[in-house]
Amino acid sequence: MTDHRLTSSPETCHWGFFDAALPPVLTIRSGDRVTIESISGGREVLPPSGFTLLPDHLHVIETMVPRMRGHLLTGPVAIEGAMPGDVLEIRIEAVDCRQDWAWTAIHPTLGSLPEDFPIRKLWHTRLDRARGVATLPWGTELPLKPFFGVMGVAPPANFGAVSTIEPRAYGGNMDLKELVPGTVLYLPVFAPGGLFSVGDGHGAQGDGEVCLTALETALEGRFQIILRKDLKLALPRAETATHWITMGFDPDLDDAAKTALREMIDLIATGTGLPREDAYMLTSVACDLRVTQMVDGNKGVHAMLAKSLLVQQ
Repeated sequence: MTDHRLTSSPETCHWGFFDAALPPVLTIRSGDRVTIESISGGREVLPPSGFTLLPDHLHVIETMVPRMRGHLLTGPVAIEGAMPGDVLEIRIEAVDCRQDWAWTAIHPTLGSLPEDFPIRKLWHTRLDRARGVATLPWGTELPLKPFFGVMGVAPPANFGAVSTIEPRAYGGNMDLKELVPGTVLYLPVFAPGGLFSVGDGHGAQGDGEVCLTALETALEGRFQIILRKDLKLALPRAETATHWITMGFDPDLDDAAKTALREMIDLIATGTGLPREDAYMLTSVACDLRVTQMVDGNKGVHAMLAKSLLVQQ
């Protein structure tokens, strides 16, 4: 096992898109660890004086232009031997804020209530990394719970370049706040090497991310990535110390919920041997369906079920 580090720079970042044709900036072996830095936002979100600006953030936004409307990502990282049909097991070991500020914005026509808020507004929130709190503009303190809003692999090659905004089967902009240290994310592979990228750092977020943005900030994450040729998944899945999480993405929130539910029924039936109708009934009495996000084109729903309920039959 080898430890790697990937810093944010014009040579290691891609802006606004996923693409199977994008060459990897780092290649690792299954089981290696990689620490990845991320940055967040273009020139328009930079704070006033009194906040610290990361030199790599400034260098990237002065040097690069977005290929599509979307996020600044660091990567991609290729995993030796990964091929379409495999799964990457992403063990999230650490996530930390890199700077002392975050931004949150409303944009006209976007978010959950564009008809109510056809305006532009930008906040800057001070982050106290030592205390683990964010101080909102009017003084309220909010606990920091950092996670990466975007964690994904390359889409199938025939997709070409696609925006980072919509979450899909390859992951991407899932905005799942459960993806904190100690959680394991499973991503199906669609291109040789997998091509894993991260970004869209969040200091904190409510389920739904309803105005479009969270506490957007620069993060550093440490991941152990394991190639799983013994697993077959159609959609991302996650595992905490106590729960299994399945996901659904669709422009229609009801259909996203149905997908997350079907994925959980499959997980239960496969893992326990229960008939599917019993698995369905178990989800009704013990599984929580939560709105992950409502604002990214494909809406997200995740289902959570306690591991203690999955007993082999």
